[in-house]
Amino acid sequence: MIELIRPFLTVGYMLPGLVISYLLYRITWMTSLDRKVRRLGSRAPIRTTYLPYGLDLLYHVLRHALRDENLEMWRGMMAKYGKGGYTVEAGSGERVILTAEPENIKAILASQFKQYGKGEKFRRDWFLFLGNGIFAADGEVWHNARQLLRPQFLKDRISDLQIFEEHVQLFMNKVAGVEVDALDMLFRFTLDAATHFLLGESVDSLNHPQTAFADAFYNVQRVQSLIARVGPLNWLVPRKRMGFYDSLKVMNDFVDGYVDKALEIPPEELEKKSTHDEGYTFLHAIASYTRDRKVLRDQVVSVLLAGRDTTACTLSWIIYHLSVEPQVLAKLRQEIIQYVGLERTPTYQDLKDMKYLQHIINETLRLYPVVPFNVRMSLTDTTLPVGGGRDGQSPIGIPKGTPIGYSTLVMQRRADLYPPKESGFPDPALWVPERWDGWTPKSWTYVPFNGGPRICIGQQFALTEMGYTLVRMFQRFERLENMEGGKFPGLHCDIVLQPAKPVKVKFS
Repeated sequence: MIELIRPFLTVGYMLPGLVISYLLYRITWMTSLDRKVRRLGSRAPIRTTYLPYGLDLLYHVLRHALRDENLEMWRGMMAKYGKGGYTVEAGSGERVILTAEPENIKAILASQFKQYGKGEKFRRDWFLFLGNGIFAADGEVWHNARQLLRPQFLKDRISDLQIFEEHVQLFMNKVAGVEVDALDMLFRFTLDAATHFLLGESVDSLNHPQTAFADAFYNVQRVQSLIARVGPLNWLVPRKRMGFYDSLKVMNDFVDGYVDKALEIPPEELEKKSTHDEGYTFLHAIASYTRDRKVLRDQVVSVLLAGRDTTACTLSWIIYHLSVEPQVLAKLRQEIIQYVGLERTPTYQDLKDMKYLQHIINETLRLYPVVPFNVRMSLTDTTLPVGGGRDGQSPIGIPKGTPIGYSTLVMQRRADLYPPKESGFPDPALWVPERWDGWTPKSWTYVPFNGGPRICIGQQFALTEMGYTLVRMFQRFERLENMEGGKFPGLHCDIVLQPAKPVKVKFS
């Protein structure tokens, strides 16, 4: 038998055989998938690929990501393959749905909430970074984590603005009259405020930059974002060479210091702290719930990610726009003077009452949503409301285990979701806070903090911190000069959306 097949065990015979076997496997797989999808609903427009495992698509995705052109890639894909809609099928080695349709996002986050989740694959891929924290969990684990965090974001805790005050004052002293990179300084400021609010003790990075932790935290996010984009082929990402494991160790060592301090406090003393709110922190709350170091570590990393990066990036976009649009800054200062003057500390209610301040924050979150691209996994056989069929209006069949990528960045910049220009509505591509004077977005077309049961639990914390910071900042500073001639810094999309280049400004 061996002698009979030996002549065929050559490259000339085996290579074509492997190619034919692969093609037969793909045809069988695609036929089976198509039948399953069509039993549930329709197919969405398909982004054609020509190489095994969609390697040509993978190259396309990575090339645009490295050039900070993720928005352009999504728009181009939708325009070319979407047949006039904003949903396509794509993926490297698996079927992935990409969508920027409000109805589909509503289904994923709210109306079909139980049918979609992070999924086991997401949890595995992100486990080293997020563990079983609130951003990676589903079901009871997620529910328990949310219930644990909720008390720390009640109004009476958020409205205690004194925590922000000392860090804002230090920030202003550091930036007064000198050229600074606003993003770097704001990362340090929000790290100090987040650790103070959540852990009870600031790391004081404005005075002593925590470059090791900050750099490690950034690198872990950078590599993790790449892993997410590559999909099933993420094993090809050279984690060790990119410093992923070294960065994780630095990050974990930093967090472990806080965990150690919490675990040193006896349970009975933690109980006393809970009845006397003075000095009682998020970490104390979860240390009262569990003495499991891994649980404590996972929740701390999750809230640091949310509390530091998201606020810093949004403030950076605001600072950029105020530095190139002095008329907006002048109008903001006028409102600040009207409501609180140039000396008095603003109250929580002051921040709520200052409409133009709120318009500036809302407009920034419209153009620069904190999490520009997100993913959910179908937990059962289900559908998405629109995007299928010839007219793009039919439900899409979604078998269990299908990843759904959705983009608030793409959706919130869609001109067709806004009033027409003929009505006098400002161009949706422009940053114009005044558009909010008499306009309210249509339902599910503006979701910078997500929506449904998983809506951002720290939304009010973030909005309060940003509003307070801006008021204190421009009570003191009259002018904000852009040191790069107003050049747009570009969009860099990792887990959060941040300027691709430094935002160099001078406050005076």
